[in-house]
Amino acid sequence: MRIRPISPDLLVAELTGRLVDAATDAEPARLRVAVDGAPAAGPDELAEALVDPLRARGRPVLHVRAADFLRPASLRFELGRTNPDSYYEGWVDEPGLRREVLDPAGPGGDGRLLPSLWDATADRASRARYVDLPPGGVVLVSGALLLGGGLPFDVTVHLQLSSAALRRRTGPSQEWTLPAFDRYADEVVPASFADVVVRADDPRHPALVEPGVDG
Repeated sequence: MRIRPISPDLLVAELTGRLVDAATDAEPARLRVAVDGAPAAGPDELAEALVDPLRARGRPVLHVRAADFLRPASLRFELGRTNPDSYYEGWVDEPGLRREVLDPAGPGGDGRLLPSLWDATADRASRARYVDLPPGGVVLVSGALLLGGGLPFDVTVHLQLSSAALRRRTGPSQEWTLPAFDRYADEVVPASFADVVVRADDPRHPALVEPGVDG
């Protein structure tokens, strides 16, 4: 494989082109894209940066954050507020994300998507209104620990951090999550199967991992 350094702006441009091509190949269906990575890698920020370029290329877009599909606090914190195993195994309401976003955006779905399900700060339903994503549209789902659990994505992007970079860029209040990301890297190994892998140790100097390319 080859590690190809790329600027942040060019990364967005190349990802946009790839997603436009994938959406064209999938028409008239909608394209379901995971932008996966630890919060320190900035998956939400990358997904948000893709929204306007995709729209400029004629693609309707909805950006959904996995953080808006968390389970209620009574379930997330059943084993404590800083339990890494709970964080790894059960913070995100994956059935809700599938039911309200991925299945309606998938083959045979009606395109009626819910942008958010749960307000974790208020610990109540977000009361968001459904949004219609027309055929040919793209839904970007961003967040941590999204891959390997069977969620039906059409394109997967993984932002990879080395162990040292993950620890360096994770704030003190979130250091308790580090064992969860160690488990994810060891058990799921998302970089081994994601469609696009971006090395993101330095946000100013990302690099694309290109498998099967010598050099």
